Amino acid sequence: MTFVPENLGLSPTGLPLLRDLIHERTGLFYDEGRFDFLGDRIAPLVLDRGFRTFLDFYYLLKYDERTAAEEWGRVMDVLSVQETYFWREIDQIRALACRILPTLERLSRFGPIRIWSAPCATGEEPLTIAMMLSETGWFDRLPVEIHASDGSRAAIAKARAGVYRERSFRSLPPALREKYFTAHDGGASPRPELQSRIASWSVVNLVARDEVARHAGSDVVFCRNAFIYFSPHTVKQVVATFADLMPSPGYLFVAASESILRVTDRFRLDDLGGSFVYVKS
Repeated sequence: MTFVPENLGLSPTGLPLLRDLIHERTGLFYDEGRFDFLGDRIAPLVLDRGFRTFLDFYYLLKYDERTAAEEWGRVMDVLSVQETYFWREIDQIRALACRILPTLERLSRFGPIRIWSAPCATGEEPLTIAMMLSETGWFDRLPVEIHASDGSRAAIAKARAGVYRERSFRSLPPALREKYFTAHDGGASPRPELQSRIASWSVVNLVARDEVARHAGSDVVFCRNAFIYFSPHTVKQVVATFADLMPSPGYLFVAASESILRVTDRFRLDDLGGSFVYVKS
């Protein structure tokens, strides 16, 4: 049974049902070892509604159409993991600039090259992509659009605001920070010329096919550090959606600790000089 602080007066009744519903709607999966985490994160939302059991909150999310949409947004906000930083796993982004974009340039596709940072958290990944493409001159050679999304409304609001603390800069070379950011009390913000490189910020649930479809036609998709929170079934579902909607060739990046080879045969794994990318067959 999960641990819930007794002084909250909150019964764990219904938490397994709520866990399964969250998995179905968001892809996020919490096994028995992570029940404590789920209960602690969701408890304030349950109490804020005046409920005393997780079962009451489950019924609201599942059956109360009038208020469920807003409450699901709050659920995503409290469960999202926003730990990221600039220049993270930079070898993959360097492979985009040095290996993939030259290939796409030769294909001469109609329209701009589209890059989608799917779980962008608070925006460090898409801004890193923009810095790399600027440093390698691609914005002067090709029309490129960078789109960014996350499942959390709060994360996207922070990304739009563009105020970053020191922790976000721990891997960014100082010269690039000086070039692309303006310092102010408490942190730094992207200069307008960098922020303008992001064509759109939006909220996208990766298990909602209609939401994914807005961006999954992109030539390059970065979906890093999302699948580690999903069940194998959900990973298979999301990857199948990508495979259905991405062009061919389409390039899918996942984190170094993630693999999709067991859930699909529609992507092949390519080694781009030590950096790996899945290519739609």
